[in-house]
Amino acid sequence: MPDPNNSISIGPSGWPEREREIYFNIQRDPLPGNPTAIGQNGAVTTALNGLAARVGIEVLKQGGSSADAAIATVLAQIVLGGGAVISFFGVGAILQYSAESESYTSINASWNTCLNENDPLSIPGSLNVGEKSLEDMLGTEPSGRTALVGGLMKGLERLHQRDGKMPFSRLFEAAIELAEFGFPMYPGLKAYLELRVEDLCRLEETKATLLKPDGSIPELGESFRQPALARTLRSLAERGSDYMYKGRWAERAVQAVQNDGGKMTLEDLSRYDVIVEEAVQVEFDDYTAYFPNQPCTGTAALVESLNLARAADIKTSGHWTESPTSLRKLAMCCGAAGGMRYESQEQMEHTWHGFDMSWANRLSTEHAESMWARLSSDESPLSISETKTHSDDVVAVDQWGNMTTICHSINCMIWGKTAIVVDGVSIGDPGSYMQNQIAKTKPGNQLENPIEIGILSKGGKPTLAWSSMGVGLHYQSTQTLLNIIEFGKDIEDAVNTPGLLLPLNDAKDPMKIKLRVIEGTFEQKLLDASELDVELVPTDKVRFVQGLFVGIARDPKTGMLTAISPPYTNGWSLAL
Repeated sequence: MPDPNNSISIGPSGWPEREREIYFNIQRDPLPGNPTAIGQNGAVTTALNGLAARVGIEVLKQGGSSADAAIATVLAQIVLGGGAVISFFGVGAILQYSAESESYTSINASWNTCLNENDPLSIPGSLNVGEKSLEDMLGTEPSGRTALVGGLMKGLERLHQRDGKMPFSRLFEAAIELAEFGFPMYPGLKAYLELRVEDLCRLEETKATLLKPDGSIPELGESFRQPALARTLRSLAERGSDYMYKGRWAERAVQAVQNDGGKMTLEDLSRYDVIVEEAVQVEFDDYTAYFPNQPCTGTAALVESLNLARAADIKTSGHWTESPTSLRKLAMCCGAAGGMRYESQEQMEHTWHGFDMSWANRLSTEHAESMWARLSSDESPLSISETKTHSDDVVAVDQWGNMTTICHSINCMIWGKTAIVVDGVSIGDPGSYMQNQIAKTKPGNQLENPIEIGILSKGGKPTLAWSSMGVGLHYQSTQTLLNIIEFGKDIEDAVNTPGLLLPLNDAKDPMKIKLRVIEGTFEQKLLDASELDVELVPTDKVRFVQGLFVGIARDPKTGMLTAISPPYTNGWSLAL
């Protein structure tokens, strides 16, 4: 068995030269092909940053656990992304299956609010729910009050304490290498820099970290180095997450946020802790599904949608690619509550008057049956337009059968309007659009998060670990799991079967939606028969309206692993 303390680097310097070339090319390619990976001794898959998947598989080769592989992959992903949409001071949700104890554990590492923020509704930003212009999405006013306390590093460390086999410090090797020696600038990161370049020049430290001395953007293929980040990662590897929450980085981060008018303090960082609980267990006929526990609202939204589809009896109506009736039902089930954007629990309960919309109640089949009765009646609050008219995912499975799934994010639009970077680590502005959520959360407590990840088991054996991200994640998660649970599809077919993208919402009436599908994936006569107004999205425009679903399936009889990553991205799947 490989030695988890192996001295060969898990980073590119430890790989054969030919493999370094292959995976740096994959990272540079916006659409490298996303082939399915088959194996029996472990697998890793990512939604974005394919080079990071190679880091994870190296960890498995050297005797690491699924937790080790997932952690090392996440760290590499953030470096490769330049801290734009994922950050070491971001958030995440983790679900872990331990083969030894046959247990499923939920680790929530979401945002904490600041203790001194006593007027959240006045935090600068936009409270609008409808369609936004690009300018609005990029933000209109930099303010340190938009910063929240991110828990990702605490979550990764807690995961390692529970299920790691390699020394925690070794899991930083690839990330440190990539930050210190750099990697070729690739189109995705360059596009992010071009979109935000004026904001990135606002603060000297940010400019020095991400741009050339003259404020220009590195050219494609040019080495992109982050030496300050490499130093921070070395300190984290040596001292653990306390360096970020109680050490020098914490002090500098608080000062930077306060310099921009923020209310974050050292106490906010030092008191942060993740929430570790048993995973939520839900039965679906032959399957048992496990999801993150509270405060993960994504769990309630997804279970509600799945139960709604069963209450609507979509299976009997036929698959939505063949039945216009099912397509209409699917749109209603996905859009009912999880597909809508509610500014508060009160707004949701007002819309669904007479319903108990509490987190726990939304998991029940009785709730879904009552909700479907409302949806299919004239009293439905959801209106579908008639014809008349950020993040990243990692899933890992190891040779012992342990499974780890993670979704992590900066939860803001590429670095945020504030564009604060401290010692190479980006601090986003998620508070700029979550004022209502912050207001209803006790100061210093964890915010709810919409992340959807899970593990399916059948006959008492885990058969699929998965994670979902992107603006259309709720639609993608619902459809993929229905394909598996209700229609018996394997993981490849389940992900590749045509479905609904994130719909268009009416700015004046958020409960009114217009459907969108990828051009050429549905027969036009089926769309016409559904009597729905459906927009056809060209494949080159799909990336920012779809959900990205990654997963690793295990055959309960043979133990064979099948790992998939989504199309239209530079993610990658690998297996041993």
